[in-house]
Amino acid sequence: MNPGSAAFQAASCKSCQEPVENRRSRGWYHRGYLPHFDAAGIYQSITFRMADSLPKAVVERLIQQEDDVQRRIMLEAQLDAGHGSCALREPAHAQIVMEALQHFDGERYRLITWVVMPNHVHVLIQTVPDYPLAKVVHSWKRHTAARINGLRGSSGAFWQREYWDRFIRDEQHFASCIHYIDHNPVKAGLVTAPAAWPWGRAGFSTLKMPVEKLRTKDHP
Repeated sequence: MNPGSAAFQAASCKSCQEPVENRRSRGWYHRGYLPHFDAAGIYQSITFRMADSLPKAVVERLIQQEDDVQRRIMLEAQLDAGHGSCALREPAHAQIVMEALQHFDGERYRLITWVVMPNHVHVLIQTVPDYPLAKVVHSWKRHTAARINGLRGSSGAFWQREYWDRFIRDEQHFASCIHYIDHNPVKAGLVTAPAAWPWGRAGFSTLKMPVEKLRTKDHP
């Protein structure tokens, strides 16, 4: 079944019907200039980027931007511009990130879709109890940074410390998020169709957890 279909959304977004404040939750908090929200059983869109992916002047403008929507638009446009070393263009590096995202799928989170771009990563997951979002993202970064730095013969920060997350509020938001992530390589001018980009769900031949299993599995 197409993960963007109405049937999939209706089955998958049942947790969105429960008030967020009723779930086991850390709620809103900050780890720098970006707000974060964490709760079990919700869908979260996450963006994390390489340490050199944004020029200092751009980061300063992002910090000064008070409107959350405009900050996200600015961030996405600048990331798609391809600043920095873009080390994730290297297939071996992108493969490491894809494997890390899939490794704990079904255990620490449920992986819906993802794409590894040249200097950043977009992921859509459903969170589960006992695995806070911050720890999940930290685990991805720690593991992939160590392996990629080993291949490059380098050291130091590979990923930027902060990340962007946004919880999915309803079925329309869920569908638009999947569309954005799958089509990001097209939007950035890297390919002409999502399936032509091998470093994302759209171009990946077999999901570790098939959509049918995601659709029928009980929510935490």
